[in-house]
Amino acid sequence: MILAGVQQAGKPGTPWLVFLHGFSGDNREWQVVGGALSDSPRLYLDLPGHGGSAHLSVSGFEAVNALLESTLISYNILNYWLVGYSLGGRIAMFHAAQQPPGLCGLIVEGGHPGLQNAEERAARRQSDGRWATRFRQQPLESVFADWYQQPVFASLTDAQRRDLILLRSQNSGAHLADMLEATSLAVQPDLRAALRARNVPFHYLYGERDEKFAAIARELDAVCHVIPNAGHNAHRENPAAVAASLAQILRLRIKDSL
Repeated sequence: MILAGVQQAGKPGTPWLVFLHGFSGDNREWQVVGGALSDSPRLYLDLPGHGGSAHLSVSGFEAVNALLESTLISYNILNYWLVGYSLGGRIAMFHAAQQPPGLCGLIVEGGHPGLQNAEERAARRQSDGRWATRFRQQPLESVFADWYQQPVFASLTDAQRRDLILLRSQNSGAHLADMLEATSLAVQPDLRAALRARNVPFHYLYGERDEKFAAIARELDAVCHVIPNAGHNAHRENPAAVAASLAQILRLRIKDSL
C-alpha cells in the first residue's frame, strides 16, 4: 500500500520536495506554496484518513512512516526534502529521526517534537479522545466550528475560520478520528534527542502570531524562520512569505553543496 498523492515535474537531477499536510487537510494544502518552487519536482501526499488515502488506517507513527517509505520507493524518489505542517511536521520529524538515506533536509512548519512527561501525555490522551468521539458522532461542521476556536488558531479571522470549516467538513469524521488517535501527541515519542543527532539540515517555520510554536522553536536545534502576518497556519495565511522562505533555504543548500 502507498499514500495517494499528486506529483509535479521539476528540473532533472534536483531533489524532490515531498509535502505533508496537517490534520484534516489533503494534498491541495501545500500546492500554492509548491507552485512557486517549480525548479524542484514536487510530491503532495494525502496522509492516512485524509483525501485519497482516507481508506488507509494506521496503528501509530511507525505504520505511517512505513507507508511514507513505500510511497517514496514507488515514485523512485531517491533524494528529497521533507516539508510538513503541524501533524505533517510531526510525521516528518519522526521520519527524519530514523535517518533515512535519501533525506536531504527537513522543513517543519508548526510541528510539535513531542511531550516530555507522563502528565502531559495523559492530558493529551483525554483531550484527543474527546475530540475523536465528537468526530465520530457529530456533524463535522459543528466539530470544526469548535476545533478552530482553540487558542492555537486565535489569529484566524472569522472569514478564514468559516473557509476552513467548510473545507475540512468534506472529510470523513470516522477516518479523522482514527488518525487523530493513532498519531496523538500522547503516543508520539519525544523526538528532540533524535533530531539533535540528525545528519541533515533542519529548518523550522512558525507564524509571528503563533506564540506557542515560537516557544517550541526555541527548544529545537534548528534554523528558525519567522513568517510575518501569520499565525499557526502560516502557509495558508501568508503563502508568499512561506514560499520565499523555502526558496531561500533551497538556494542556500544548493550553494553549500557546490
